[in-house]
Amino acid sequence: MEYVYAALILNEADAEIAEDNVTEVLEAAGVDVEESRVKALTAALEDVDIEEAVETAAAAPAAGAAPAAGGAEEVEEAAEEEDDDDDDAAGEGLGELFG
Repeated sequence: MEYVYAALILNEADAEIAEDNVTEVLEAAGVDVEESRVKALTAALEDVDIEEAVETAAAAPAAGAAPAAGGAEEVEEAAEEEDDDDDDAAGEGLGELFG
């Protein structure tokens, strides 16, 4: 989950969501950074409009709609691929954020 938060922080600061930037944010927060997870996150977010994805995700529960496809779904798929490699790490991975 902290990987997604790092991306959101970078987005809010109008900084590029690149591997080195994500790694710097995570290290500053004291996270033991896994390079493969950083790569998966940045690849998943490459073509995603984060502002739109956040707005859509925030509006969906209020409207009673199903979760929006696109940005959030791509991040979840990347997380599930990473989670398959490390199922024993409870609470680790992006899949926890999206259920």
